[in-house]
Amino acid sequence: MPIAKGKLIAIGGAEDKGTETDKDDYNRNNLNFFELGILRRIVEEAGGPLSRIEVITTASTIPYEVGDNYLNAFGRIGCTNIGLMHIRNRTDTNNPDYLQRIKECDAVMFSGGNQLRLSVTDGGTEFLSIIKQRYHDEDFVVAGTSAGAMAMSKTMIYEGNAAKAHLKGEVKMTTGLGFLDSVIIDSHFEKRGRFGRLAQAVACNPSCIGIGLGEDTGMLITEGNKMEAIGSGCVIIIDGHDVSYSNIADIPDGNPFSIENLKVHVCEKGNGFLVKERKFIPEVAEGSVIKKQVHVE
Repeated sequence: MPIAKGKLIAIGGAEDKGTETDKDDYNRNNLNFFELGILRRIVEEAGGPLSRIEVITTASTIPYEVGDNYLNAFGRIGCTNIGLMHIRNRTDTNNPDYLQRIKECDAVMFSGGNQLRLSVTDGGTEFLSIIKQRYHDEDFVVAGTSAGAMAMSKTMIYEGNAAKAHLKGEVKMTTGLGFLDSVIIDSHFEKRGRFGRLAQAVACNPSCIGIGLGEDTGMLITEGNKMEAIGSGCVIIIDGHDVSYSNIADIPDGNPFSIENLKVHVCEKGNGFLVKERKFIPEVAEGSVIKKQVHVE
């Protein structure tokens, strides 16, 4: 498969608009989805403040509020060439204006919400095909936060209560938007205690690398392979390639699963990871990364 020329920026979000349905944890007024430092990185990778960025609010149930928040947030860092696409159904993806704008912009940004809405609404459409074609063939940026990040992979978690994630069958998976073939992405990773959820996803798909994104934290992915951690938190990498024992195929649904030799890496800002080589990188050699001040011998 040809190496993708574009960039992916997957962000862990900062408020719950993902798969959980506990309304007590949902704060409608808290729309500060990530700190402005990550927004600046998106703008930088897209070509600067004059870049055209289209925000796609499909995943959200409050698209107009989320869209206005994006306009305000980007505006605070001097980027005002922002478009909003409130795509609510598959018919909307055929809107000629939207299709033309996708062909002309420098980056797209998928908002948070429900990742299943993204895959059900955009999967198999010309709209998504144009985005994927541009990502593979051009220096084009595809960013997403929370649900927008989780939908980037081919294998996507769409449901799973973290408290029951140690039980087989409690983590539901389907096909995502397919920008990456060999990873599974989860968001709000630390705050929502989703290690068990991603571990089960990797146990069922050991050929995939699990990427757990903390809030105000993300991964910049180039060439479909090289990842650089950005933001203030940490990214958890779960690698199942060397698993020597797993019972998840043999136990009934609802039983706890067990697994041996699951590898875990913790990445902070400036650390990297190569997906194909399954290799941790202490310092990313390229990109706007501040050199580490402390080296442990």
